[in-house]
Amino acid sequence: MATIFFSYSHRDETLRDELEVHLAMLKRQGFIEMWHDRRITAGEEFDKAISKNLEEADIILLLVSSDFLASNYCYDIEMQRAMEKHEKGESYIIPIILRPCDWRSAPFGKLLVMPTDGKPITKFPDKDDAFLEVVNAIKGTITRLKLRQDSTSPSISYGSAIKPQILDIPRSSNLRIRKTFLDRDRDQFVEESFEYISNFFENSLAELSNRNLEVDTHFKRIDANHFSAIVYIRGKKATECRIWIRGSSHLFTNGIAYSSNASGSDNSINESISIVDDGYALFLQPLGMAFFASQQNVNKLLSQQGASEYFWDILLRPLQQGST
Repeated sequence: MATIFFSYSHRDETLRDELEVHLAMLKRQGFIEMWHDRRITAGEEFDKAISKNLEEADIILLLVSSDFLASNYCYDIEMQRAMEKHEKGESYIIPIILRPCDWRSAPFGKLLVMPTDGKPITKFPDKDDAFLEVVNAIKGTITRLKLRQDSTSPSISYGSAIKPQILDIPRSSNLRIRKTFLDRDRDQFVEESFEYISNFFENSLAELSNRNLEVDTHFKRIDANHFSAIVYIRGKKATECRIWIRGSSHLFTNGIAYSSNASGSDNSINESISIVDDGYALFLQPLGMAFFASQQNVNKLLSQQGASEYFWDILLRPLQQGST
């Protein structure tokens, strides 16, 4: 069983949790045991617990973001020690780029990072695709670890019928606690969500055009906070939109706005999504202004994927209902 150590910023805890879920099958099969600082129990010394588990780790996952690079503990203590162990052949390091940041000049920049080509996980239209790449990379690393074992050790392949030893300590899965989200958290979530929606639209427009010979599409990044999308059918503009990060006003809180006019102004809004929380995580919630809005999603707490689909549904509804 390979031991995996998560080195991460607490601001990226939600993404760490998602990765841990994707590694569940490897854990069920008995190939890995995972540890991060949220496993520290009452009475343990924080620094000693981290140091002990870092030293014992076979695989060290560096969950890289701007907050990770800015953290003295993550960068100067955990990452530096991880690099020493990697260079001595004592552990494997897998840097995982969570969010866009200047990671290439870091000491681990010379290593093979995940996802492929260092594309940040939050830039994927579907984060599950990104996490699957990471899981496959970890599988490959586990294979290399097994090859280093003594040749007399029993070999266990993926999918083996041999029942693994269960090492889990019984505990509850109900471990969430309420959080207080600050303005910085909300502002960062708005920017990440806008970037996700932007990539979602760019990729979806390209695929829409590929699958329909009579369709042409145009995606334009107007600036860091605005983009537009246009769909043409046989050269005629059929549907369009403009999406941007919206500041707070007397009518709206911070969020992301949608206009059915690709060349309109920020004063023309057909739909808007606000940032809300349920006490545990941040979500996106539509106001339900758009005539073509998918009503089953109005007033629901949406993920970035769900919000992207919601806006995309508004854009495509005229085409799918034949109103063009």
